[in-house]
Amino acid sequence: MQLIIIILSFALVLTSFLTVESRDLVKSSRAYLAQALLLVVILAVYAVYLPNHELFLWCVMILITKGIMVPYLLRYYGRKVSRQEAEPLISFWPSLVIALGLIIVFFWLTHSNYSFIVPSDAVAGEPYRTNLAVAVTVLCLGLYALLTRRDAVKAVIALCLMENGVHLALMSLAPTIPETAMIGVATDVVISIWMLLYIITGIYSKNGSTDAWELSKLRG
Repeated sequence: MQLIIIILSFALVLTSFLTVESRDLVKSSRAYLAQALLLVVILAVYAVYLPNHELFLWCVMILITKGIMVPYLLRYYGRKVSRQEAEPLISFWPSLVIALGLIIVFFWLTHSNYSFIVPSDAVAGEPYRTNLAVAVTVLCLGLYALLTRRDAVKAVIALCLMENGVHLALMSLAPTIPETAMIGVATDVVISIWMLLYIITGIYSKNGSTDAWELSKLRG
């Protein structure tokens, strides 16, 4: 069961990488959907493995919000803007190298210093160690995309990635506490995603671009 969780966690890193580095917003959204479904499966396996059946509530909420609602919103509003991501600050190949470097560095730093970061014996060892390392890696990839992408839709997707990292970190740090599931449900930001996408499509209809740097054109 531990091996299954670890393999699924590494798949989260792969989907994060594809989400960040794909310049096609539709493909990026699909990679995010795959990650959301992987997160649901990981939580379900945890619920059985621990066992902590309250986690099934979290699974259902993530499936509804991240597996259905957010992809639907991205698809719906994505039809109203350009499918191609606005030119990012860093070109494709250098960005690819940087993203791979971030994956290696942050996974290694978190994994090798796990006992210092989490001194509790309750979550010592695997799969929690790998899960937290993956969570931090996903969070950092989302932050990297947020800082280097000029496309507003891609920025929203980056925020979704960061939220997934937070969810996995919470699961890794307090998996046996029943309240963990309720905290996970409460931290969902689907309404904020909807509002951001609504605003972005308004910007696109006025400017013909989702380039966040073009917002200055809205003045006056």
